[in-house]
Amino acid sequence: MKTGLNFEFLKPKLPPVIGVDISAASVKMVELNKSGNGFSIERYVIEPLPKDSMSDGNVSNYEAVTDAIKRAWRKLGSRTKNAALALPAGAVITKKITVPAGQKDRDLEMQVESEANQYIPFALEEVNLDFQVIGPSPAAPSEIEVLIAASKKEKVEERVSVAEAAGLRAIVMDVESFATQASLELIQKQLPSAGKDQTIAMVDVGATMMHIMVVRNNQQVFLREQAFGGNQLTQDIQRRFNLSQEEAEAAKRNGGLPEAYEPEVLKPFMESLANEVSRSLQFFFASTQFNQVDFILLGGGCGSIPGLDEVVANRTQVSTLIANPFLGMSQPNRIKPRQLLQDAPALLIACGLALRKFEL
Repeated sequence: MKTGLNFEFLKPKLPPVIGVDISAASVKMVELNKSGNGFSIERYVIEPLPKDSMSDGNVSNYEAVTDAIKRAWRKLGSRTKNAALALPAGAVITKKITVPAGQKDRDLEMQVESEANQYIPFALEEVNLDFQVIGPSPAAPSEIEVLIAASKKEKVEERVSVAEAAGLRAIVMDVESFATQASLELIQKQLPSAGKDQTIAMVDVGATMMHIMVVRNNQQVFLREQAFGGNQLTQDIQRRFNLSQEEAEAAKRNGGLPEAYEPEVLKPFMESLANEVSRSLQFFFASTQFNQVDFILLGGGCGSIPGLDEVVANRTQVSTLIANPFLGMSQPNRIKPRQLLQDAPALLIACGLALRKFEL
């Protein structure tokens, strides 16, 4: 059933692998190791991408993205070239189905392939298809739940191609929302009762998109994308202080803007972001059986904006925390704790991909 590179949710005994997240604004890499009963972060890097290198999750400047991956890997300083990559959720069709339990592998593959025809609006030879057995069906003990994932081959091959052109070996293709959820499972351990029986909203705000995923007891119950991100803040800085896009982006990251920046630009941006989060939660309540969220976790490049957690908490009346999957992990001296704390919210997907190395 499977040809070429497929999605790998639970590939056993993976060799050393680095998580590689290719986002709208940067390439992020994370390498983890086991440490006692937990994990250690060995190294990470965030390498900016030139403007418009990526568009709607697609590679629009092949050479620029390839060069950025090369630079990132050199700066990472790892000898590992095996890479775990991910596709945007919008490029992947996922569907949970139930099938009779106890089937032989080949029979199960044939049934999944047959079921997939009902949900995938493309010919099967045009897609990369994979599936994962989730476990027994709660509704019928004689059946099992299976998660199907499929994407157009061209989407998969595009990411594999830039990684391999940069000298890496793409051995895992995941989905960004699944990778985020893997990081969320680490973060949940920091919450009361390790997040058990709590409804948790992960809000990942990148350069161009806000991704909101709501999880309860490690099950995803809601997923939404909103066209809102850090590029809006960059544009606000450009307009207010008459700067180029490059100057505004550098000033946003490194500081040095006039005193008017915080009250006239940053604060209104944070209020707008909080309003977007609030609207998305209202949509969640209206479209599901849930009527409350216990915690909001802020991730993405915007997640570490000082004071954003307070603004979101005040607007939504929900306890809000900065997402940090590395809290409690041991780390070498070459990693500066304060810098990692600043960068952690942007590394959720890369961290989740790096975790694939340890799954059985």
